[in-house]
Amino acid sequence: MTPQASGGAAATVVTQAHTAIGRLRAEADRLERWGGLVVDGLLAGGLVMAAGNGGSATHADHLAGELVGRFRRERGPLRAVSLVVDHATLSAIGNDYGFDEVFARQVSALARPGDVLVLLSTSGRSPNVLRAAAAGRAAGVVVLAMTGRGPNPLADAACDALCVDASDTASIQDAHHVAVHALCAVVDELIPPPGGLR
Repeated sequence: MTPQASGGAAATVVTQAHTAIGRLRAEADRLERWGGLVVDGLLAGGLVMAAGNGGSATHADHLAGELVGRFRRERGPLRAVSLVVDHATLSAIGNDYGFDEVFARQVSALARPGDVLVLLSTSGRSPNVLRAAAAGRAAGVVVLAMTGRGPNPLADAACDALCVDASDTASIQDAHHVAVHALCAVVDELIPPPGGLR
């Protein structure tokens, strides 16, 4: 492969990501609202759950990790869990009930009214994520979705959705990564200082 060909492919990926991420500026108010919903739920003793498949699974893990650990400032640990990290539970549910139920069954087990469920899907059409949304709504959970272009079934199933206007899966995932960080920044800003959250 010539340097020019390699540089061309790299430049395309960077340009597509830059465009998709730039469009998130229009979603800043939405992410501020989401941060408020997350903090309201946490202050009421609630749980933040996150789920997705493939690259979206890593974003779910990342969101939970930033909340339990920290993002930018020192604060107390926050109640958050990624529904993709428990391999025994995932494989047991997948084996006994089918892969479409791997998140929904966990939501049904863990969720309480006022909790927050963040679902990520670049297509907005993943059956297991859609079933998780339905389980969350049935449990009285605030369901927030990050998807690719709308309209899509997940955006329709959620309480609110951030739909990234991009056709390239990688670019959508890049934008979701930044959106996760933006959401964490809002939570950091709104959450009480250490010792203020029980």
